[in-house]
This record gives sequence, C-alpha cells and structure tokens, in this order.
Amino acid sequence: MTKSDFIKSLKEKADIESLAKADKAYGAVFDIISESLKAGENVAITGFGTFKIVERAARKGRNPRTQKPLDIPASKTVKFSVGKALKEQL
Repeated sequence: MTKSDFIKSLKEKADIESLAKADKAYGAVFDIISESLKAGENVAITGFGTFKIVERAARKGRNPRTQKPLDIPASKTVKFSVGKALKEQL
C-alpha cells in the first residue's frame, strides 16, 4: 500500500470529505509519532503496537568491498513491537 492508497482509504473509512483533509490527518498522525519519539517517549497504540527508541552499542564491522575493519559508532533507532490484537489478526 502506498501513501496515496492509504490516504484514499483513510478518507473513506473516516468519512473525511476531501483528500486534502485526509492527507492533513495522515501527516498529523505521523508528525505526532515522530515528535514523541524525538522527545524520547514511547508511543503505544493499544491493539496495534508500540514504537520505541533503542540504542545500538558501538561495534566493530568490516567494509564488504575492501574487507578492512572499521568502527561503527553507537546510534539510536526505532523499534516496533506488534500488539497482541494485531498479531492475532495476522
């Protein structure tokens, strides 16, 4: 499903009168999730899942082209855990 498909479905299911308003609602949802994660908060949507920030430790790696070892710095990433209700539907 593409973004435009998602927005069309959102318009129909939420009974939103225009695609522009559905697009605005779509953007607002993802802005809220992004802002919460940037603030270091977990985002738990009951029945769907949880988005949370996890820290990856620094580690040694290898350049696949040259096979030379290199240091991969510590970083943060987003992890999604599927909720029970969604898992049961799948």
